[in-house]
Amino acid sequence: MAVYTAIPPEELEAFLAEYDLGALRHVEGIAEGVENTNYLIETESGRAILTLYEKRVRPEELPWFLGLMQHLSQQGLKCPTPVIGRDRIALRRLMDRPAAITTFLPGRPIETITASACFSLGQSLARFHLLGEDFRAKRRNGLGPDSWRPLLESCHGEGDALKEGLTGELDKAITDVLAAWPQDGDLPRGQIHADLFPDNVFFQGSRVSGLIDFYFACTDMLAYDLAICLNAWCFPDEKTPCPALIAGLMGGYQSVRPLSPEEIGALPVLTQGAAIRFLLTRLYDWINTPEDAIVTRKDPLAYYNRLTAWRGEAKALLHV
Repeated sequence: MAVYTAIPPEELEAFLAEYDLGALRHVEGIAEGVENTNYLIETESGRAILTLYEKRVRPEELPWFLGLMQHLSQQGLKCPTPVIGRDRIALRRLMDRPAAITTFLPGRPIETITASACFSLGQSLARFHLLGEDFRAKRRNGLGPDSWRPLLESCHGEGDALKEGLTGELDKAITDVLAAWPQDGDLPRGQIHADLFPDNVFFQGSRVSGLIDFYFACTDMLAYDLAICLNAWCFPDEKTPCPALIAGLMGGYQSVRPLSPEEIGALPVLTQGAAIRFLLTRLYDWINTPEDAIVTRKDPLAYYNRLTAWRGEAKALLHV
C-alpha cells in the first residue's frame, strides 16, 4: 500500500490548474511503492504520475533527484520526466507535502527474470551511467560503507532472533569488506541509481521500457550500481546465484560500457558490500517496523544468503 494521503477532488483540481494539462479525466491510487503516495492521473494531455513525498526523502534533496531525472530524460534515457507548471517550476506542495508530476512510462515489471531481460537491464544501466556523466551536481550516498556499522549497532543484536549469531557474522563481514573497499579515485564514479530492483524497471516483452524510482540515486562508484543489480536480479530462489543471469547482466552492461580490469577485480567485494547494505536496512526495518504497519517488511535473510554466496564460491561467477 502506498497511498498514505487522500486528496479531496477540489484540492487536486486546484493543484492541476497550475499546469497546462487540461481537465482531469481520471485518478486512481497506485498500490506499489513503500514510502511515498502515488496517483495515476489522466488529463486531456494523457497519463502522468502524481507523487506526494511523505518521509522517504529530505525535501531539500528533491531538486537534485528531479534535476537528475530531467537531465537523463533529455539525454534520451527512458525514465520519468518531471512536468513543469505554468510558472516553470516542477516541485510544488499539495496537502502540505512536497509534490511533483512526472510523465507516465509504458510497460510493467517483468514477472519472470530471464537472461535476455538481464542483458537489456545491463544495457540500460550502462546507458544511465554514461548519460549521467554531464550531470555535475553530486549527492553523497547516505547508505554507503560509513553507515553500515552504525546501522548494525542500531539493531542492538536483535538480528540474532532471526538467525543465531547473525550480528557477529555481519560484524566480521563488515570488517572484511571495509578493509578491501576501493578508495576514492580507484574506480570510475558518477551518478548511480542505487536501488534498481525488479519493481523499479519496466519492460515491454524482454526489453526494458523505462527505469523509475530515483530517490536513492547518488554519486558513487559505477561498478557498485552493477553490484546492486547482481544481487537484486540474479538470485531467482533468493539463495543461489544463477550463472546465466549474471552473464546476461554483465554482458549487456559491457556491450555499452566495458568494465575496466580494476572494476572487474573489485566486483567480489562490491557485491558483498551491496548485500551488506540491503541486509542491514532490511534488518533495521524488520526490527523497528510495527507489526500493524501497512508497509510489508522484507526478509533480511534473503540478503544474508546473498552475502554468504558472494563470500564463497559465487565470486568466481563475476569474471565473465
